[in-house]
Amino acid sequence: MARSGKILAWVLGGLAILIVALVVFVATFDWNRLKPRINAQVSEALNRPFAIEGDLAVSWRRPAEESGWQAWLPWPHISAETLRLGNPEWADSEHFVTLERVELNLSPLALLGKTVRIPQIRLSGPDANLERLADGRANWTFDQGDKAEDKEPSPWTLDIGTVQFDRARVRVDDQVLKADLQADVAPLGAPIPFEQIVGEAQAERAIGEGARPQDYAFAWTAQGRYQGQPLSGEGKVGGLLALQDAGLPFPVQVDLRAGKTRFRAEGTLVSPRKLSALDLRLRLSGDSLANLHPLIGVTLPDTAAYSTGGRLTADLRDPEGAEYRYRDFSGKIGDSDIHGNLAYVAGKPRPKLSGELTSKQLLFRDLGPLIGADTEAEREESKQPPNKALPVEEFRTERWRDMDADVRFEGKRIVRRKALPITDLSTHVQLENGRLRLDPLRLGVAGGRLDTTVSLDGRQTPLDGRVRMSIRGLELKRLFPTVETMRDSLGELNGDASLSGTGNSVAALLGSADGELKLLVNDGTISRALMELAGLNVGSYIVERLFGDEEVAINCAAADIGFKNGLATPRLFVFDTENAVVNVDGTVDFKSEKMDLDIVPKSKGVRIISLRSPLYVRGTLKDPDPGVHSEGLIARGAGMVVLGATVAPVAGLLALIAPSAEQPNRCRPMLEQMRTSQAD
Repeated sequence: MARSGKILAWVLGGLAILIVALVVFVATFDWNRLKPRINAQVSEALNRPFAIEGDLAVSWRRPAEESGWQAWLPWPHISAETLRLGNPEWADSEHFVTLERVELNLSPLALLGKTVRIPQIRLSGPDANLERLADGRANWTFDQGDKAEDKEPSPWTLDIGTVQFDRARVRVDDQVLKADLQADVAPLGAPIPFEQIVGEAQAERAIGEGARPQDYAFAWTAQGRYQGQPLSGEGKVGGLLALQDAGLPFPVQVDLRAGKTRFRAEGTLVSPRKLSALDLRLRLSGDSLANLHPLIGVTLPDTAAYSTGGRLTADLRDPEGAEYRYRDFSGKIGDSDIHGNLAYVAGKPRPKLSGELTSKQLLFRDLGPLIGADTEAEREESKQPPNKALPVEEFRTERWRDMDADVRFEGKRIVRRKALPITDLSTHVQLENGRLRLDPLRLGVAGGRLDTTVSLDGRQTPLDGRVRMSIRGLELKRLFPTVETMRDSLGELNGDASLSGTGNSVAALLGSADGELKLLVNDGTISRALMELAGLNVGSYIVERLFGDEEVAINCAAADIGFKNGLATPRLFVFDTENAVVNVDGTVDFKSEKMDLDIVPKSKGVRIISLRSPLYVRGTLKDPDPGVHSEGLIARGAGMVVLGATVAPVAGLLALIAPSAEQPNRCRPMLEQMRTSQAD
């Protein structure tokens, strides 16, 4: 035999002896002798007490997941029983995690590439206690001191494939989330196919995207409290957590109740270790959307009871922040339908909600905060003083800084009482760093349009509010559909308003308001019955005193009212009827809610009707006190009732006259006469 052949034979023989010796050593060595060293090193590395209290064993097994010649190479099979990892000193519970048994296979060939490859870990009886204090300290983060900063990154990598478990218990005591919960996981009697829970359509979509979700293998239950509300839940999950393989989604089913809010979802979680994606069929229901804020951190308005269903997808690894999309959902808020798409990005400096919502049939009573109406619960809890007419309840602006929003809403058809001629609504809600804008807020009213821009700046204390409003083409016959004499009227209501104020309630905003209001009505009718229909008791008294019980045709009604620090003063407020001109003068103080108004009528020519004496309205908005002046024409506005002597500006009111081919506008002659008088 040649010398080189002898050397090769010795090398191969030595290698064979070494392999046999290694196999014999692994099979016969008492690995429990290494437990003290392992326990000490892990405890030092994690800065927590760690112990393997049961048997530690290593044996050889052929890997079932390998093929070819690699399937014949045995792998070390490691098992350990009764493992405990302790808590930091500040925690209440003694242990962070305990395990009855751990089993895993280790790839020997991967070690040559400095990779610790563990295709599967099997956990028996895991029990975890998760705790977090109000200062943010959490027992699932490990304080390794300065040692971690001094060490260079390890050249070794850890590659774990799947985690399999049999049953589990998790307790959560989180002072940040105000959560005190316990969840238990137990095996089902038999696995439930994925499509049986989520439906054939969602299962086919998951398969079409290149993944076949595993069957549901475990049931879970949860009890406790979250954000101060009682919480209970149940559901199902798969039995194999694929930490790396996106081709093996983890199935989840959730049915949670927190207070009166219910959250139901079925779908998959992809790559649980990286939390890369969610794909769920989601159904939400509750008594008010506002109650979702403490649960999920999304600022929404108070509403009637709601229920929605749609598809929730999430990209949890987006560098700009986790992105959630609630797609193609539909449902009801109160008795109104709701449809749309929403996106929520948990970005910086604030998360943002965006999307588009549509209601095909919107009940007026369900509009809620979009038009400033209180919910039933708010009315019951209101602390409105009995002597105040304007709402004093403060806006909850503290939530406005929790997130931004850019949401469009359209109510295509509004269902309402016949006497309320609102037909449709659309608005664009924008919330940015505490500043809320409705730009525009558009209402279809009585055949015309009411276009409004609302800005409420919650960044300031008190809040800064601004409103601009344009009223165009409101047909009187539609505005008062139940008034017989209005049915043939071609008259319209037009107007403009621009107001600004500061305060944290409607009362405070109006009590500090600056700006103006201009209104113009032509070819209308006024009567005591009409005032009573509108709920204006003072108006009913005044009309009855001026005109009796008869309906009186109005050629034109014009108002130009200035606001200064909550004090409303008419620059012009006049009614022109066939028989008389009625002028209104005085002030309304919205800060104190006190009224001081005079109503002065003057007959035209010799056509005298029952116009006895000027009237006044004193008192407050809540408790008005109308009456008759006892000393004749002594009102301060008495000298202004003659049109030729009026000095109020009319250019802005002339601009409100809408062109019409059907009949001349009766306001134009009156206003032109005023303007001519001004020029003279």
